[in-house]
Amino acid sequence: MATSIFDKTRKQFFAKDIAPRTDEAREWFLQNLRNINVSPNRILKDTTLIPKATVMPGRMFQFVYDPKGKDTLPYYDKFPLILVVGPAPGGFYGLNLHYLQPLLRVRLFDKLIEYANNDKYDESTKIKISYQILNSVRSLKAFKPCFKHYLTQHVESRLIMIPAENWEIAVFLPTEKFSKANTRKVWSDSKRSIQ
Repeated sequence: MATSIFDKTRKQFFAKDIAPRTDEAREWFLQNLRNINVSPNRILKDTTLIPKATVMPGRMFQFVYDPKGKDTLPYYDKFPLILVVGPAPGGFYGLNLHYLQPLLRVRLFDKLIEYANNDKYDESTKIKISYQILNSVRSLKAFKPCFKHYLTQHVESRLIMIPAENWEIAVFLPTEKFSKANTRKVWSDSKRSIQ
């Protein structure tokens, strides 16, 4: 069985004696995870991650997605990294962090983590956020290109929950799989939309 990308990364990270969730940690992740080769299949089969029957607000998930309106969308992410905001008609609302380039992504995530219900980073940890908060807090304005409505019927794989202890790693892993545009185009459009 292949080693978990999360366990492997955590082992390398802690060998450097860097404190988690610090500027030094983020710099290490940017340098070491930017060009790593990680496929959706590897994430979906990772035994350290948790398959779930449904999404839960405040938790992070990954799954294979085939959007209903894909023919009319300029582009879409086939393997989104979602922070679930809440229920929506036919599915759920979520922030797909892949729509931001890594530095903007981590800045937004740093602000989102301030809404966590605790700092344990275990199974009890969740980010308590709503669209109203996202839309009213200036420091969260980068949420706009990330906020998406996902339809449960268009989820094409297991729902994989990323445990809170792995959130920081997941944010940096290059697992985005955009269709109809490359990451440079998506990230450029997203940056423009929040300025």
